[in-house]
Amino acid sequence: MNDSFHEHLGLLENGSYDVLFSHRRYLLSKQTLLDGRLIKLYAYELGGNDFISLNYYRGKEKWLLKPCEMPEKKVITFIMGLEVR
Repeated sequence: MNDSFHEHLGLLENGSYDVLFSHRRYLLSKQTLLDGRLIKLYAYELGGNDFISLNYYRGKEKWLLKPCEMPEKKVITFIMGLEVR
C-alpha cells in the first residue's frame, strides 16, 4: 500500500467527527484495534447516499487494504482528498 495513504490514514484520530470531501460533509468513524494492527473506518455523506467503508490490516510484511463493497480506488481517493473540520 502507498506510504502516503498510510500516513493520511494515520493522521485521523480514533472517534467520530465531521470531514469534508469534494465540498460534501461526511460523518467519519475510525477505530484502531488489535494493538494497532487493524484500522476500521466508515464514513457516510450527511444528507446524501455516498459512503466509504474499509478495513486496513497489518500483514506479516505490509499493510493490506480491504474496502467493503466498493473499489479500492474510491477508498484511496476519499482518504487522500478529505479535509478534517
